[in-house]
Amino acid sequence: MSITILAIESSCDDTSAALVTDGFVLSNLIANQEIHRAYGGVVPELASRAHQANIIPVVDMALSKAGKGRDEVSAVAFTRGPGLLGSLLVGTSFAKGFALTRNLPLIEVNHLQAHVMVHFAKEHGRENRVPAFPFLCLLVSGGHTQLIVVRDYLSMELIGIL
Repeated sequence: MSITILAIESSCDDTSAALVTDGFVLSNLIANQEIHRAYGGVVPELASRAHQANIIPVVDMALSKAGKGRDEVSAVAFTRGPGLLGSLLVGTSFAKGFALTRNLPLIEVNHLQAHVMVHFAKEHGRENRVPAFPFLCLLVSGGHTQLIVVRDYLSMELIGIL
């Protein structure tokens, strides 16, 4: 039996939704928020309002692109943090509502650990190489720059913050 996960990401200024089946990314949609450009940086309140406007269309497009219906989703993953509180609340609330109405499990995801684990995502029609454990990861995401020793899927050690 295949497992299909709907993944929601709303930690900062982009609203993203992806469908992953058995480790293969079927779709990955991102709605950018151009409104911040006028301010020279992300405005948290504007970001959370844009997430509210974008979340349903982005999820619908991700489902459509993946060729999946809502009833084919096995679980819902969502970014729990770190990130902007208002933005995270939009993604978390949507994920909880989607999962609750369908009696699906919820998977909390740490935004920074997800960046590390993306090395293991697979795509159909591409060579899907993955790093061997242990490996050293340089993580650069927003205001977070870290060196991490990754021993296995669940064992990571932060060895430096830059």
